Amino acid sequence: MPTITESLLKSVEQLACEAGEAIMQVYRRDFSVEIKADNSPLTEADKAAHEIIARGLQALTPEVPVLSEEDTQGFNGANAESFYWLVDPLDGTKEFIKRNDEFTVNIALITQGKPVLGVVVAPALQLTYLAAEGLGAFKVGADGQWQAIQASLPPQAGRPWRVLGSRSHPEPRMAAWLAALGEYETQPMGSSLKSCFIAEGKADVYPRFGPTSLWDTGAAQAIVEQAGGRVVTLDDQPLSYANPQQVLNPDFVVWGKR
Repeated sequence: MPTITESLLKSVEQLACEAGEAIMQVYRRDFSVEIKADNSPLTEADKAAHEIIARGLQALTPEVPVLSEEDTQGFNGANAESFYWLVDPLDGTKEFIKRNDEFTVNIALITQGKPVLGVVVAPALQLTYLAAEGLGAFKVGADGQWQAIQASLPPQAGRPWRVLGSRSHPEPRMAAWLAALGEYETQPMGSSLKSCFIAEGKADVYPRFGPTSLWDTGAAQAIVEQAGGRVVTLDDQPLSYANPQQVLNPDFVVWGKR
């Protein structure tokens, strides 16, 4: 059973950064795009990042199975202590293909259905966010040091809600939800960066209607929760990872502090 320590978090950070470097090697040149059975795109960068992370996690915690977007067949469930790694080697492949820099590497440690450690690296933007239960949430500064981050409280009178939306997945139900929210301003953004910006206090809320998978949200949820925010379903229940056979998430909302 892995013990959640600063050393483990640093090791996962290093692994995510290595995967990010492999992604950038592909990003800087021409690359081909495959279409998977679920109609989502796949590039050699997704595959290269998956290999680095899967191999690294196996060496780091051989007793903990890995569920990766790029190898769902190799996952047979959480271990006897209910631990598993949840990985999206390249979140925002559409952003990667469009070359708009808003793509990430996501690694989360799940136990008892809850993300307790998460690392999100946006290699093209040189951004890294990380968190673990008992340690807090951090952004890595230009000097490589961890800087503690906190989500924002709801806006006071006179300030609109700062709402983040998906750049690649517009959703008509959003309009009604936003109308009920009150005065707001929106900013489109790709990948799990949206949740990280809320964890950092740069935005207040990110509503997501439409399909996402467990690996899209696990790492960022750990960061949001350790920063004092919430990732909840529309009936205000924390997004759960207890049944990894059901890989699709329900609709959810990422909030800052209450």
